[in-house]
Amino acid sequence: MDKIVILADGDSTDGLQKYLSSLTHDQLTTVINNGALKGKKVGAMMKGILKGSPPTSTEGSSRRLLVYEHCIPLCESGDLQTEVAADIIGLLMLETHTLPGPSLAKLASLFVEAIKVGKMGSGKSLELFPTVLTALSACEALSYGKGELSGEEYKKQLINSLCASRWDPQCVIHLTTMFRDVPLSSEELQFVVEKVLRMFTKLDLQEIPPLVYQLLLLSAKGCKKQVLDGIICYFKDQDVRQEEEQKHGESLDLEVQSIPQDQLRHVEGTAILHIVFAIRLDHELGREFLKIFKTSYGDICPFSVALFLSVARIQRYEEQVFDLLKGAIIKSFKDEQLQQGSKFLQDLLPGHCSVARMMLDTVKNSVFGWDHVTQGLVQLGFFLMDAFGPKPGPFGKITEGSATVARTPNQQACKLGGQVLLQGFKMHEPIRGEILDQVLNRLVTKTASPVNHYLDLFSDIVVSAPMILLESSSKVTETFEHLSYLPLTTVQGLLKAIQPLLKVSMSLKDALILVLRKAMFSSQLDGRKSAVTGFLLLLKNFKVLGSLASSQCSQAISSSQIQVDVHARYNSAANEAFCLEILSSLRRCLGQQADVRLMLYEGFYDVLRRNSQLASSIMQTLLSQLRRYYEPEQDLLPPVKLEPSITALGDQVYLQEPLAHLVSCTVHCLLWLQNMRRSANLNADNSDEEEDEEDEGEGYQSELQTILESMTRRMIKSELEDFELDKSAEFSTASSVGVKNNIYAVLVMGVYEVLIEYNFIKANYSKSCFQELVELFNRYHKVAEILKEKSGKGRVPSNKSPRSLLSLGFISTLLTVLFRDSTQSREEALSVLRSSGEFVRYAVTVAVQKIQQLEETGHTDGPDGQNADRTFRFLCDMTSVLMWRYTNIPSVVEDAGKKEKRSSLSLLCLEGLLRIFTACQQRYPDRMAQLLSTMDISEDDAEPDDGNVTEMNFFYIRQFQRALFTQLSGGEEEFNSKEAQLLVNILSVLSRQLKPSSQQFVQMIKWTVKICKETSFEDSAFSKSLLSLLFNLHVLYKSPVSLLLELCQDIHSQLGDIDANVEVEKQSHFAIINMKTATSGALLVLSQVDRVLDEVDWLIARKKSQTSSDRSGSGEATQTAGQQDPIEKAVTLQLGTLLTALNELVQTALLPGTCTITLLRELSRTYTTLTTLVKYYIQVCASQQGALPARFEKLVKLSGSHLTPQCYDFITHAQNGEFSGGGADDKKKKKRNDGNTAGSAKLLRETKAVPNVIFSIEQYEKYLITLSKKSKVKLMQYMKLSTSRDFRIIRATLDAALQEQDDSQEPNESQDAAETHEPRQKKRKQ
Repeated sequence: MDKIVILADGDSTDGLQKYLSSLTHDQLTTVINNGALKGKKVGAMMKGILKGSPPTSTEGSSRRLLVYEHCIPLCESGDLQTEVAADIIGLLMLETHTLPGPSLAKLASLFVEAIKVGKMGSGKSLELFPTVLTALSACEALSYGKGELSGEEYKKQLINSLCASRWDPQCVIHLTTMFRDVPLSSEELQFVVEKVLRMFTKLDLQEIPPLVYQLLLLSAKGCKKQVLDGIICYFKDQDVRQEEEQKHGESLDLEVQSIPQDQLRHVEGTAILHIVFAIRLDHELGREFLKIFKTSYGDICPFSVALFLSVARIQRYEEQVFDLLKGAIIKSFKDEQLQQGSKFLQDLLPGHCSVARMMLDTVKNSVFGWDHVTQGLVQLGFFLMDAFGPKPGPFGKITEGSATVARTPNQQACKLGGQVLLQGFKMHEPIRGEILDQVLNRLVTKTASPVNHYLDLFSDIVVSAPMILLESSSKVTETFEHLSYLPLTTVQGLLKAIQPLLKVSMSLKDALILVLRKAMFSSQLDGRKSAVTGFLLLLKNFKVLGSLASSQCSQAISSSQIQVDVHARYNSAANEAFCLEILSSLRRCLGQQADVRLMLYEGFYDVLRRNSQLASSIMQTLLSQLRRYYEPEQDLLPPVKLEPSITALGDQVYLQEPLAHLVSCTVHCLLWLQNMRRSANLNADNSDEEEDEEDEGEGYQSELQTILESMTRRMIKSELEDFELDKSAEFSTASSVGVKNNIYAVLVMGVYEVLIEYNFIKANYSKSCFQELVELFNRYHKVAEILKEKSGKGRVPSNKSPRSLLSLGFISTLLTVLFRDSTQSREEALSVLRSSGEFVRYAVTVAVQKIQQLEETGHTDGPDGQNADRTFRFLCDMTSVLMWRYTNIPSVVEDAGKKEKRSSLSLLCLEGLLRIFTACQQRYPDRMAQLLSTMDISEDDAEPDDGNVTEMNFFYIRQFQRALFTQLSGGEEEFNSKEAQLLVNILSVLSRQLKPSSQQFVQMIKWTVKICKETSFEDSAFSKSLLSLLFNLHVLYKSPVSLLLELCQDIHSQLGDIDANVEVEKQSHFAIINMKTATSGALLVLSQVDRVLDEVDWLIARKKSQTSSDRSGSGEATQTAGQQDPIEKAVTLQLGTLLTALNELVQTALLPGTCTITLLRELSRTYTTLTTLVKYYIQVCASQQGALPARFEKLVKLSGSHLTPQCYDFITHAQNGEFSGGGADDKKKKKRNDGNTAGSAKLLRETKAVPNVIFSIEQYEKYLITLSKKSKVKLMQYMKLSTSRDFRIIRATLDAALQEQDDSQEPNESQDAAETHEPRQKKRKQ
């Protein structure tokens, strides 16, 4: 070795060459081994050997090859020091280009073989491989087998065989690193990338991140989409496997998981960081990533969501990322909604993957140190809530009661945003502050739009993590500062949410009280209302010890995590002092506006129920307030002073004291207290102390009772004149006198109602008391009738009666005793009430009014109105009573005696039932079964089994079906349209509870179809509601196109043809379609056509995106002409049947106006859909050669023969109707619709319906020509090009118009006529 070094240092290489020639191959390799192992002068020695082996001579080049062949495995063996191996490889790299082609080929093959057998474990010598391949590709010709290949081709063959062989998992990373330095064509790169991605599953989890990193570096050469797709798919599969293992692991008790969850999550986190880093440096990669997401919405997974949110931290991508995510989420919800609403789509496509679940999984996974994702999650949550939250109505606010189920895609997306934030808040400490900040900021700043969704989120945060929130109590305190400026609904929601915290945080409570005191003197009315709300809330929640324990006193929000006994923190004396102080603040409100007082009266009852120790204070307050308006002189009428309860400002009159509400509040508080005392007395032995208290209570109780009895007595005696409200009084809202009388009337009616309720409860079923009660009602009824009659005379007739002051609980009791109470002892007394038909009717009307309020706002007025459970119980009671009343006393019996304009009692009961079912489905969706199970009906039918909800639901459906059948089996004279419509509406509400897969659902459909086929009543409103029910059910059973075809044939045969000479074949599949109902039926059919087109459009769009992603991926195998894709087949069949149905309608003599325009609009839409389908086939033909499906050709033929020509005829017919008011050929139609023609002609002319249809037909034909060229199929042979156009000039019409112009007498008039006629012609040219 030393000798080689010495000789190499000399000037002449001859000696060196001679010496090297004298060494045998084995000796030379021994020298190299020894030198390399010792590690000294190895570089000099290697240089010497190479120097003495000139590449020009055969011997020199073969020696060089030997050196290379020996050194490569030597470096790979791991026996050498790292620096030594690196030196050797470095030297060899420098000399590679001198090797001749065959030597290079041999070396390359050596590398490939070594890789195949797995001898490249350490990867040291792999650095040499790129240099070998580069030199190889520069060679001109190399012998390969029996022929020759260029160096480039040879390299391609090598890479191909390398990628086709098995790789040792250990060398995958080294090989990937190595390929970065090899010049690769795009095809070779694709081979390599595919191979590396296939190797992912063979590697340990820990080796994935470095491999991802190398792959991303390699992607700088190209194949970016493939690399990203591969990485995402790998992690998606791992997630699925891990999830399945977890599921099965729980059942099999597996100790060891093949994929430990935490390890997988950490690896995913690292991979995400690598990808984001690569995207920061390579914007091309970023663009490719966004493109992948756009094209494959359906393949979204928790990993890709996390990756997406991390990319959002790069500023240039932030906006695009959130827009794309928002689009994906809303599209996912819309698709889900579309699929759930159509059996046709459910059968055609597999279940939908839920984006919402993916998002929440991402939040769950981010616990494993994914700090780079959490920020994105917060932004996404608020982005969704801001974008899809409830919007303000036309004039500012919308009142949307909370507790409704998220039904629309927008509501679901908003709810998802809230869930993401709530879960994020629970799991990640660093983002809590920011989430809280942002929620509170939005509550304070978004005063113009509803903030229910933020209030719900805040409330959830308080309940789920109260202690965490207390750490940020300063932020909450800051928000309090703005209370008096916020809308009242926001304040109520905020205080309700914060309520659990007030009990454990003294400072928070003190801060709130300070703010509320300030608000008490706010110049804004809303500010003062907020103060009242806050104080009432505090009074409800800070109990004074000794308050009567009652089951009703449960807290509205009890947080399981706050187990703090208030009384341990503050003693009861302090609490009492605190409550009394608040009460004294509230007393000041009794001098303020009616709105503020009203809130106070509505709140006192709840306070009393929760905090009965405050009774004497509250009752004294109410009593002293009541005395101001009570006339103590027993002989004077009326017993209330109405004068002080109004106030005038200029010439405007306002209500100052809601007197009826004051009396109502007093009555309810008094009754509740008496009730509680009675039950307390039964339970406890009275001690002295209690008796003292009792005496004090007795004082105001007896006084109040005296006042109320006196009021009852005198209100019965009072005539309308006593209140200045006789029939001659003015009630118009235009004058101040009218407004004053209106206010008086409403107050008087309110007082009567409150007294009715009070006397009913005090009467204890005594006959004389009930007679007084009927007297009270008669007085009330007189005022109500006058008010109704007078206010109806104004320009705007008002059917709305003022809101009743009866409580829901009382109405529920009243209905029960009126209809169902058969106790012998009460019989005589109740007959007094039952004999007053008006009173019974009034009770049912009020019940309906209350249920309507519940349906719209989620609560009712009066005591217990806000308590959801009690309200639901009252609903159950009323349902059973109304149901009994409706089923046991047929309306026929009732109506026989009197023919009145207004609804009968049965009808009112039915309306009540419909509203109850609707309200329950909206407000208590989970408790529908509970509601139905309370409706015990004594019928011959076997009672439904409580356990089987569907059976029970169907039991009631059958009850209502029977009632409807009875209606329909009578003659048309006895048919009550309104009742029948209500029954159909109830059936449609109840049928929503049935599972579409159940036997009962199928029975329901068959029954509905039968009714539609057999009922021939000429009532368009009823037929409309029945057909709507049929369509809504049918779409969940199968595709409705065949049904639409039959209906269109019926409509055609009923209304006749547009050509009067054509006799239409009489067909009647559905008797419900007749002359009277055909037009409304046609409109309904067209709305269903629109729905079918929606589904078809959606399917085509889905197929299009699939085709484009298949095309950009690997070339898909072409489909054989014999088997057609199921989706394409379904689309073609749907459109085929639809075209046949429209063919019927287009030949029907429809009335001009809405019906014609809707048909034209649907025709235009149909052609647009056909065009989309043609474009899809153009795309298919471009990507894969294959014959067009025979079905599609048939569809094109059908559109050319059965639709386009008829369309043009229909347009001509419609325009004839427009010009000549129906045309001579259409006398039948003219008779039917004489007055309507001019208006509808104008309507038709003003819309762009006709030009739109013609444009869409021409577009369709244009793309058909393109497709014919692409597919080499003559599709246009089926199309007959028409000359009929919207802008044609009709000679006869023009001559007639000119003749008319000449005949006119004055020249200037004729000029005007010409001027007005001219624009009309122009207008038609649009």
